[in-house]
Amino acid sequence: MATAKFRVAICGGGIGGLTLAVALSRYPDIRVDVYEAAAQFKEIGAGVMMWQRTWEILKLLGLGKEFGDIAHASPDSSPGVGFDYRKSDQPEEGFRFYLFQVPYGCIRFHRAQFLDVLVDHLPAGVAHFGRRLTFYNTAQTTSQTSGRRDSEITLYFADGATATCDLLVGCDGIKSVIRKKMLEDLVNKHGGSPTLLEHIEPIWSGTIAYRGLIPVSRLKTGGKEHRTIQTPMMHVVSYGISRGSIVNVVAMASQPHLYGTTYDGPWVRDCDRDELLQCFTGWEPEVEEMLQCIEKPTKWALYELKPLPVYVQGRIALLGDAGAGAGQAIEDAFILAEILGHPSTTLSTLSQTLSAYEAVRLPMANHILKGSRESGTMYEFNGPYGDDFARLGPQIGKQWDWVWMTTPQEEREKALQLAQAKTDLGARL
Repeated sequence: MATAKFRVAICGGGIGGLTLAVALSRYPDIRVDVYEAAAQFKEIGAGVMMWQRTWEILKLLGLGKEFGDIAHASPDSSPGVGFDYRKSDQPEEGFRFYLFQVPYGCIRFHRAQFLDVLVDHLPAGVAHFGRRLTFYNTAQTTSQTSGRRDSEITLYFADGATATCDLLVGCDGIKSVIRKKMLEDLVNKHGGSPTLLEHIEPIWSGTIAYRGLIPVSRLKTGGKEHRTIQTPMMHVVSYGISRGSIVNVVAMASQPHLYGTTYDGPWVRDCDRDELLQCFTGWEPEVEEMLQCIEKPTKWALYELKPLPVYVQGRIALLGDAGAGAGQAIEDAFILAEILGHPSTTLSTLSQTLSAYEAVRLPMANHILKGSRESGTMYEFNGPYGDDFARLGPQIGKQWDWVWMTTPQEEREKALQLAQAKTDLGARL
């Protein structure tokens, strides 16, 4: 391995963290270490879905074939159904009120299989398990060769181990230790507004999601095939994964008036099928029939973050921490890896590079976070349009406009140009 121009520590071995590690591994002059709290890489939940722009990133990383082999079907650019929006909360047969169609449609994977592809492309010696970060500290050091003073980050883990790096990337999820300390440091050490502390703790959305998996064979009875086998559905969310052999189901039960209150109980737990069925009693027959097929449902309290005020502080950066799903984390990872790996990025220009990353990705992350919440209310007819379907359907379609606003390549070029401009400015000051 070539002498590393800097060392990157990634805390969190989920989809975002491993995508970043794989993307950075293309650059032999960057040392990468992934610290994962668990004893092995694993994902909770079953389904992950993405749109064309995220699929383009996987291809740019050279992973198109492997991910194509595990998708619900081989992705192609022909128009496909993103989601079939249906009114189902009634005893009589429901109806479609909006059909969202786009090139590639909705590309779907099983989360565990998705993670396995990333793990298979992770270089040896990069992963460190049983490393739960509890604290980090930044200190000034002096190079023995150049005499130059620089910053080094020391990581402290729950098992007593320590490690050092030049750049720490927090991929540790909605309960992020790194986000918490970053915001606390901005307030306590750098005179930031105390309101920054309001962005540490996740907020209960007032929504419970019941999740389950159904073998496709159970959705084919009497010569009739359930529509969700072929088409991703939205009211009760359901779509095929694992080469079309399994249907992933997410059934939402929302109480908007409970938004921001305290949820009493674990965030994720097993539940009885009777609880699930009772919650959706009185829905259209095909929904009740589908839910009957879930043998082991789980119950998730859905939390979210307030839009984040910062993504970067010094040489600490967040990735995928806006609560907007795996696709957003993959985009963050791609952009960050591309600008870190650029020849113009060195240890001395890391601050300018990270500032460019924040300038490009933070507005997008917060836009998606806000839009996701608005979309969720509309899907359940709790938004400003209620069940005025003539207006509701097109408005739902507009919520996806961000997918086509830019391309990953355009985002990368914007970030690279901004990083160079910030570096040039810094050299003149």
